[in-house]
Amino acid sequence: MLEIEISYRDEKICSFKVKGHAGFAPEGQDIYCAGVSAVAQTALLGLLKNLSEEPRYRIEKGFLQCEIPVSMGEEDQSKAQIILSTMETGLLSMQEAYGDYIRVLIRRC
Repeated sequence: MLEIEISYRDEKICSFKVKGHAGFAPEGQDIYCAGVSAVAQTALLGLLKNLSEEPRYRIEKGFLQCEIPVSMGEEDQSKAQIILSTMETGLLSMQEAYGDYIRVLIRRC
């Protein structure tokens, strides 16, 4: 199962983590993994392109983690929230349709 963890601090998304494998098809052929990966990586690319302060992130095979710095300015924070809430909406929609393969966990700090 693909697990996505989205964490909130003060009502704002402060980090997300994607790990695992959906298990629908062999690695490299799994449409659920590809879909989640595309959404999460697009969000990260949007953050890297549109913010003046880079988020901290780590990407490995079957793993992506991204954290928004607490020190990020208000304008960047607003941009980040638009990107991240769009990602969250897409991932929750995927979970609703394909819950046997994708689980989204929302954490509040």
